[in-house]
Amino acid sequence: MAIHDRLLTPLTVGATVLPNRMVMGAMHTRLETLDRPHERLAAFYAARAAGEIGLILSGGFAPNPQGVMEPGGPLLNREEQLDEHRAVTRAVHAAGGKIVLQILHAGRYAKVPECVGPGAAKARINAYAPRALSTEEVRATVADFAATAALAVQAGYDGVEIMGSEGYLINEFTAAVTNARDDEYGGGFEGRIRFPLDIVRAVRARIGREPMLIYRISSIDLVEGGMNGAEIAAFARAVEAAGADLINTGVGWHESAVPTIAACVPRAAWRDAIRNVKEAVSIPVMASNRINTPEVAEELIASGVADLVSMARPLLADPDFAKKTRLGAADEINTCIGCNQACLDRIFTERTATCLVNPRAGREIEFPAGSAPLAKRVAVVGGGPAGMACAINAAERGHAVTLFEADARLGGQLNLAKVVPGKAEFHEMLRYFEVRLKKLGVTLRLGARATADALAGGAFDEIVIATGVTPRVPDFAGVDHPKVLSYVDVLSGKAEAGERVAIIGAGGIGFDVAEYLLGDARESLERGVFFHAWGVDPANASAGGLTQVNGEGAPRRSVHMFQRKAEPLGRGLGKSTGWILKARLRKASVMMTSGATYDAIDDEGLHYRVDGKPHVLAVDHVVLCAGQHSNRTLHDELVARGAKPRLIGGADVAAELDALRAIDQATRLAMIL
Repeated sequence: MAIHDRLLTPLTVGATVLPNRMVMGAMHTRLETLDRPHERLAAFYAARAAGEIGLILSGGFAPNPQGVMEPGGPLLNREEQLDEHRAVTRAVHAAGGKIVLQILHAGRYAKVPECVGPGAAKARINAYAPRALSTEEVRATVADFAATAALAVQAGYDGVEIMGSEGYLINEFTAAVTNARDDEYGGGFEGRIRFPLDIVRAVRARIGREPMLIYRISSIDLVEGGMNGAEIAAFARAVEAAGADLINTGVGWHESAVPTIAACVPRAAWRDAIRNVKEAVSIPVMASNRINTPEVAEELIASGVADLVSMARPLLADPDFAKKTRLGAADEINTCIGCNQACLDRIFTERTATCLVNPRAGREIEFPAGSAPLAKRVAVVGGGPAGMACAINAAERGHAVTLFEADARLGGQLNLAKVVPGKAEFHEMLRYFEVRLKKLGVTLRLGARATADALAGGAFDEIVIATGVTPRVPDFAGVDHPKVLSYVDVLSGKAEAGERVAIIGAGGIGFDVAEYLLGDARESLERGVFFHAWGVDPANASAGGLTQVNGEGAPRRSVHMFQRKAEPLGRGLGKSTGWILKARLRKASVMMTSGATYDAIDDEGLHYRVDGKPHVLAVDHVVLCAGQHSNRTLHDELVARGAKPRLIGGADVAAELDALRAIDQATRLAMIL
């Protein structure tokens, strides 16, 4: 049993004693846009408080209308809004937790026509150009922060966090690249940090000494013209002197060309930038970004990098993270895999956040608690993500579950995903499923192909078919040529691709295969390799913490990707991670051709056409990533016998390898069995 003594040690922050060092970081959820929003938010945060997290940081609330993230975004500037906040704070306090309100002015990132900034330069990630704030407007904004802080305390929050990181308004003032002002809030270093220091002082004056005052600093900007490490350390000392009780550390701007929180970023990659802040101040410092296990969190505190750890997405994945840590059950934590598919990707596409590995996240009021009214004998066929999720959730509701898997091991398509560079966290997902199945006493039938005879004989009250997919084989001459491989052959290690490879199909699987053939698995596991690949200055001595990206020489393979659609390849990739994958493949000189039709594969290579013009690509192998078919053979046999099996996952819809939809569907089905 792992010991996490430091994580579990109480800490005094200002006048508040936190029961442990684990914090739920702030995140946008957009839950306020759904029906029963305040009930949803209260249930969402209360579940994490009941899971014994030491402190909760709310999603960001703007102090004035110009600072909202988007039209109708969270805003706290009137007393009439307090009752909806009291519903949240009362729920958290009733569950034994503490919560602070994050105050966030989006600045030039605000997706509203009236957005503002220290200057008029437009952010490349926003369609709207900001209007430069006048000196009086800057002072008025300081007052707005203080007013919102006072309202937060009035609503029952245990304090506030001032969001000064990630490229939002305050960060835009501190960085020379976005602050060319010639008044008292611009110019040299002292002028650029005046705005946040005025805010901290004003907030402290309004809320008094009792409530916590947290400041989120950018520990490394990762943009040209950002602060360097020495400036950040000096700024942190000034923030402490201005009245902050605790400094939280952010990493990068949203427009940075360096990944900061995706699974391709090594765990705790930003520890040196955080340590720089920690060594500069005497108040507690919180670490953040790519901390997803108690072991990583414990080590950060034990090594003196930080006093607390902030984990946002890991608390989406498992609201009981802290409780399981205390109980010595870290192997039962549903680990965040850093996929971003259900959280950031949904937020960036104007949808509400949830979690791929935990569909209950943000949907707590939709899932009944406790056991099912009637315990049933349930057969689940297929040990991939859908089958395992269904088996676990059904067993949690008191059903007697038998899980059949034709392979000798569980995992299904997860066993393919986990070998792709940057997707090593899928090992954690599989570990959680296996541990949970054992803990719940689910009967496993591995290496046992379920038959219609065995299932339809009355031994089971419910039959769930999660038999997944089979690769689609396109219909043109030569698809049976020895040069042709399936993505399953390649990712399973059954076949080794040659030096010249064509990939047919440019969905998520095609890009995963390209990354598998070209990527460096060390990049997502070793900080030094990651920093070198993305041009990060480990010493943070340069402006923004960036350095020159050097060429790596010729890639070990020549890869050419094709798709039938006449549109740029990769359009369907995740909003927050697709750009990372495309950038890496561009660096590896991958050729990408859209609007292709295929004539044949033969000894010469791949014969294809673009705009009717024929081409031949000499290759050693052609990897087929041309989609999938649902595997419904067993389902159809059961239906023919009069049974009523239920379909989930790829067996229901064969759209890519969609673990997000599969696990959500499986979890919801288990609730109604």
